[in-house]
Amino acid sequence: MSILLTHTYYIYEDVKEQSIMKPYAPLGLLYISAYLNEHNIENCVFDSTFYSREKQLNTIKEQQPKVVAIYANLMTKINVITLIKILKSDQQYGFPKIILGGPDITYNCENYLKTGADFLIIGEGEQTALELYNAIMNDGGDYKDIAGIAYLDDKKLIKTSPRLKMKDLSELPLPNRSAIPVEKYLQTWKNNHGMSSMTVSTQRGCPYTCKWCSTAVYGQSYRRRPADMVANELKQLKATYKPDSIWFVDDVFTVSHKWIKQFHKEVIEQEAIIPFECITRAERLNDKVLKLLKEAGCYRIWIGAESGSQKIIDAMDRRVDVDVVKTAIQKTNNLGIETGTFIMLGYPGEDENDIKQTITYLKAANPTHFTITVAYPIKGTSLYNEIEDKITVHPNWETSTDRDIDFARTYSRKFYDYAVRKVVNEVNYHKEKQEGKNFKKIMRYKLKSTLAGTLMKLSR
Repeated sequence: MSILLTHTYYIYEDVKEQSIMKPYAPLGLLYISAYLNEHNIENCVFDSTFYSREKQLNTIKEQQPKVVAIYANLMTKINVITLIKILKSDQQYGFPKIILGGPDITYNCENYLKTGADFLIIGEGEQTALELYNAIMNDGGDYKDIAGIAYLDDKKLIKTSPRLKMKDLSELPLPNRSAIPVEKYLQTWKNNHGMSSMTVSTQRGCPYTCKWCSTAVYGQSYRRRPADMVANELKQLKATYKPDSIWFVDDVFTVSHKWIKQFHKEVIEQEAIIPFECITRAERLNDKVLKLLKEAGCYRIWIGAESGSQKIIDAMDRRVDVDVVKTAIQKTNNLGIETGTFIMLGYPGEDENDIKQTITYLKAANPTHFTITVAYPIKGTSLYNEIEDKITVHPNWETSTDRDIDFARTYSRKFYDYAVRKVVNEVNYHKEKQEGKNFKKIMRYKLKSTLAGTLMKLSR
């Protein structure tokens, strides 16, 4: 085997995911595998999700690939570093050349290379992986001619010119799903939720400017696969795997109303409708778009909010009105489509009044689902640049991730942890009270909300 593509996410290590059990396939690696196949490059994918590091290492030992390409993100970074060090220190694995790609490497080039990686792919991976692999197999030559990579030359960091982004996404082959145990994903979903789900990507890049969001791989752009090709992919998935639902992984699914109209037409004409959920922005929804989405199979829309305080939304450079978000969620609910929204607490400048406004907003908007996180600065984002001189906790790079970085906030980090509990329990209390069915549940939420509020005051 010449090149093995892998990642280092192991579900057995992830306690949180084990309670949810909604795993998805490594779509990025499957796109690269398909692209290499199209150019007659023998490759295999070791999808580590349902396996152990030991199984992964045994596969590398057996296959002795000349190149191992590993996807790295915040969640898997520490495992990636562990894998690199094992492969670089133990001759039974054949000392393969190691290539890394993914969002975490772009602004941590030197650190990753010093852990033992030979090359980094910065940005989109398909074309760069092909060129870099061919150069490695031809004993190198001048790597400086390959756009979009980084490497060390005599301990000096070399970053080549940026790779131009692929303009025409119709050139992309469909992801090589046959390379992984798709049935394990489908069965895991079925066993835990009574339904199966798969992912599909229709676009690359995001044209928006949210300060906390990383655009390290696909950039601040908007490129879309033709609607007929997406519908055809859905038709193939329907015939081959029969998924009960699709999760569109795009950052803003309804960015182009023209594309949505074409997509609606194609999935109906090709009989390719599969129930789906997607993410979008409130101002890119209107009555007509909502109707098209519902007719095309949409059953849930995640609408970005991040805060119920306009002050914080403006600080994030979200460029949206909180009332527009609230109205979009309410309209979507009224059409019979489930809604979800995202909330971020602990953003620079956020105070207790902003959190109260977020609670009020969630009660009024009444999304079907909402998730909450405490803000953390990802290197390379505008948020990181703004708070860099206010960092209070900067842990060891090799044994931590950007999630572990903390900075001077309005209140302590502990305050915002309790604030998360406050928001969740207060909003759930309101929902249960509206339904008025379970008195014990109502009181339990209220007690938890009150306790969290008290702990917030004590930890300010």
